[in-house]
Amino acid sequence: MNHDYALFLGCTIPNRLPHLEVSTRMILKSLDVNVKDLPGFACCPDPVGFSAIDRFTWLVLASRNLVVAEEAGLDVLTLCSGCFESLKTANYVLKHENGYKDKINEALAKVGKEYKGTSDVRHLLQVLYEDVGPEKIEATVKKPLKGIKVAIHYGCHVLRPSEVVQVDDPFNPTSFESIVKATGATPVDYQKKFLCCGVGVRSVDEDTTNKMIEEKLRYVRLAGADLLCVVCPFCLIQYDIGQFQINKALGTDYEIPVFYYPHLLALAQGISAAELNFKFQRIKPDAVLEKIENL
Repeated sequence: MNHDYALFLGCTIPNRLPHLEVSTRMILKSLDVNVKDLPGFACCPDPVGFSAIDRFTWLVLASRNLVVAEEAGLDVLTLCSGCFESLKTANYVLKHENGYKDKINEALAKVGKEYKGTSDVRHLLQVLYEDVGPEKIEATVKKPLKGIKVAIHYGCHVLRPSEVVQVDDPFNPTSFESIVKATGATPVDYQKKFLCCGVGVRSVDEDTTNKMIEEKLRYVRLAGADLLCVVCPFCLIQYDIGQFQINKALGTDYEIPVFYYPHLLALAQGISAAELNFKFQRIKPDAVLEKIENL
């Protein structure tokens, strides 16, 4: 079964982490997920800072992105959890909160747009688990990652607010574990698994952010994980560049590679590490890549 989506890249991946886009396009193609690049998409915008300062403008901008997908007759596929929450929340508000839809459409009319509410918003995790399914993912695996221990980080925006995003059980999610197992790797449990990456705190209190990162990585290391796997570019930045920063600031010695899930699946599908451009990341995954190479 083929699936068609409007691919929403957001800002962070094209500007800072283009290799995440490359790996995602590779694995989506192998899974018969067709994505279309629509002209007109803009910043989501940020679901934390922007919405707290000016909720109405935030809703207008998010809704305009939804209209771009509506006009193409497609649901939105997001690769970033922050983008997912913004667009999903805007869709929810306009459908469920009285008065907002008319007010938003008054603003959108100034640029010749009208929100109708005909497109859904799907996170990459949701598409892989629900629309594709672990069985089909496993069927594409050529080199099962047997013995590779993976610490999973869901992050905040993909699970909460649960009544809005409606992805998995926010208190006992299993979707991420299922698609990791489909690669042949082993998810490992660890304390503070659902601790926030701390990106929302960084601009106001870097010391607290560093402590949050360190606490998370400490338990990942204690669990014996070979890598930390995420489904959000902001979380990847926090644990990759942030890991380098806390090693300097706190005198720690962490070297835990951080993978975006498509990296993990791509390796299991036999795609070479060179094609995945890990060179763009601060913490080099040489040790785990060697381990995979020797499987």
